[in-house]
Amino acid sequence: METKTNVMRILEAHKAAYKSYSYIGTGALSGAEVAAALGQNPKQVFKTLVTICSKNKHYHVFMIPVEKELDLKKAAAAVGEKNVEMIKSKDLLPTTGYVHGGCSPIGMKKPFPVMIDETAQNFETIIFSGGKIGWQVETSLSDLQKVINFQLAALTE
Repeated sequence: METKTNVMRILEAHKAAYKSYSYIGTGALSGAEVAAALGQNPKQVFKTLVTICSKNKHYHVFMIPVEKELDLKKAAAAVGEKNVEMIKSKDLLPTTGYVHGGCSPIGMKKPFPVMIDETAQNFETIIFSGGKIGWQVETSLSDLQKVINFQLAALTE
């Protein structure tokens, strides 16, 4: 029986084309290791990061290539905040419904503003967490737009 995550079911419900990948049993932990285990270009494999603005407690979701680091100043500017900081690990599950390493922009408990690094438009598709550790999904930005609202911005150095 084929495993389907909630992310995959949501993509299907919105008639968004996608491919799924499993890296279970590869020992891959970091995003770069996941990209290597899947034999994919790490510039095309994105990680999902959640931040909070300490002043107003607004959450924001950022997707960036796995080998890059989020530039917090650029991230804050992209969402119109003075500053943002990474959400504490212990707050990730209660806030999003996802655990560290399995966080997807699709299917969070609440819809948060999503920003995707502008380099995503260099590819026909991007690959990101399928909502469970060990699973990734690949879809085009136009199919992803059917499911979540997002904007593109310069988010890394």
